[in-house]
Amino acid sequence: MTDGEAAATPTQALLRLITWLSPAFPVGAFAYSAGLEQAVRDGLVVSAPHLHRWLSIAIARGAGWNDAVLLAEAYRSAGDGAALLAVADLAVAMAGSKERQAETVAQGAAFLAAARAWPHAVLDRLPEDTAYPVAVGAVAGAHGTGTEAAIAAYLHAQASNAVSVAIRCGVTGQRDGVGILAALEPEIEAAARRGAASTLDDLGTAAIAADIATLRHESLNSRLFRS
Repeated sequence: MTDGEAAATPTQALLRLITWLSPAFPVGAFAYSAGLEQAVRDGLVVSAPHLHRWLSIAIARGAGWNDAVLLAEAYRSAGDGAALLAVADLAVAMAGSKERQAETVAQGAAFLAAARAWPHAVLDRLPEDTAYPVAVGAVAGAHGTGTEAAIAAYLHAQASNAVSVAIRCGVTGQRDGVGILAALEPEIEAAARRGAASTLDDLGTAAIAADIATLRHESLNSRLFRS
């Protein structure tokens, strides 16, 4: 918590995370697939078990993990303008493709614009181009929601959006989609716990197929999603 404000109560913190990471929060997540649409087109994700595996890897060893580390660093840096700018620049530079960079920056900007409903000085410390996990981490840190809880809420929102993408691509139905989210709970919890204790030295991924899918999506014809 920064700028001399009282920390949010546990209930306030929960309500804010639920709101900020809700599908209804206007960040435009529905327009992006983070390469999943390409993976479906390439036959890498064609069933509910495939989707579960894809998301498990993303959370533990892929873009989800890097987002968790960046979110945690932004959370800790919420009161330090220089540190916050440094992690914001790093997050944008680490985007694996043009589409992924556009996705994370657009969602970050939309998140910060909507988050002004909860006024805080941290909103003016962030650059115009702020990656989504950094935006969420900085705002969560400013309001004292708890690092682990913020990461868990963020990863769950990302997984939920991916399930929605898969449903629209015809990979799975709503019932199986909910089952995947239930099955991912232990993995999200573990990643949130590790992420809360991480440093920038822990950045790194081993999800090459997902990275390639995000690159290939840039030339995909007749697509539903922007990434």
